[in-house]
Amino acid sequence: MKIALVTDAWQPQVNGVVTTLVELCKELAATGHQVHVIEPGQFRTRPCPGYAGIDLAVAPGKRLAQALDAFEPDAIHLATEGPLGWAGRRYCLKRRLAFTTAFHTKFPEIVNAAVKVPVSWGYALMRHFHKASSGVMVPTPSVLRMLERKGFRNLRSWTHGVGTELFAFRETAQPCLLMEGLPRPVALFVGRVSYEKNIEAFLNMEFPGSKVVCGVGPVQARLQERHPHARWLGLLPRDELARVYAAADLLVFPSHADTFGLVMVEAMATGTPVAAFPVDGPLEVLSRVGPNGKGTMGGAIDVNLRQACFNALALGRMPAAAHLTSVGPTRASFLPDSSSPRAGQTGLAQWHRPPALSRICHPAGEYCHGFVTIRSSPHVASRIARCPGRPLP
Repeated sequence: MKIALVTDAWQPQVNGVVTTLVELCKELAATGHQVHVIEPGQFRTRPCPGYAGIDLAVAPGKRLAQALDAFEPDAIHLATEGPLGWAGRRYCLKRRLAFTTAFHTKFPEIVNAAVKVPVSWGYALMRHFHKASSGVMVPTPSVLRMLERKGFRNLRSWTHGVGTELFAFRETAQPCLLMEGLPRPVALFVGRVSYEKNIEAFLNMEFPGSKVVCGVGPVQARLQERHPHARWLGLLPRDELARVYAAADLLVFPSHADTFGLVMVEAMATGTPVAAFPVDGPLEVLSRVGPNGKGTMGGAIDVNLRQACFNALALGRMPAAAHLTSVGPTRASFLPDSSSPRAGQTGLAQWHRPPALSRICHPAGEYCHGFVTIRSSPHVASRIARCPGRPLP
């Protein structure tokens, strides 16, 4: 199948959305599908206001239309709600073509934290963007329920995974030159150093060991000056990041605004437990009840972040890694669909996949469901996309 992926988030940006989409494209290609990525690097761009390192396409409509016309895709997926996402939406609506979208990021909360735009305004705009989508991919059940309460429709479960070849389990914290000489325990933050990550809750927290920050972002300079006691590693290649995870004693995830939190899964895969607040993302990722009725924990959740850190340290490395495999046969899985012929064969985590919901965006699943054919009815978002359909009414 020929799939057009339209995204404002792509390399050289480094974040969970980009990681998810890059891995998705690799797996789609490995299963014989042809993916054409339309991303900001193909257009004239300007920096996103307030977000160094993120460039946005300027007036991309004409060139995007030319690219899609030339590619003649069987399916179109709009991964983000930026300039390219809106241009792709206009293209599809003008030609009466079906398309799918995804809700990766709580932009209303991010914009509110940055420039105080009311959150309700942001969700009104997001609701309008996704209204025409044949299927809105959502990473966790709690975010899906939140969006339902806010009036979003056509929501589809889409959860994410981790490559366990790169992020391999280590029984003990491993030596790492980047952390050499740091007093134990070592608490690690990984992510964009930006407004919405609530990183100051981590940096201001009293902690008996050391704090390490891995990432860059718009508030980095201010925070680095204010917290010189922390070790700031900047942006690291993925293989080096895996070694940093394995060297830490715990990962601290202070965000209230993430829809998933891929870094938590990467940390747990190496055996590093996670401390977080009881909010969307951590509530789904860190605690699960398996088929045997027993609960497992990949870290600790508490309204007091410092207490969550101590509880996570007491948990240890083995339970954190075991949490990923405790309820299914895959290398790292939650609520697996054991009927999938590819389950556990890619080294990518197989996450929640209820029957009849879309599989196309799931790294370890089949790649026929979820992306609708561009001429199919919006009511068949989970049908096999190879089948020719009819124009939209």
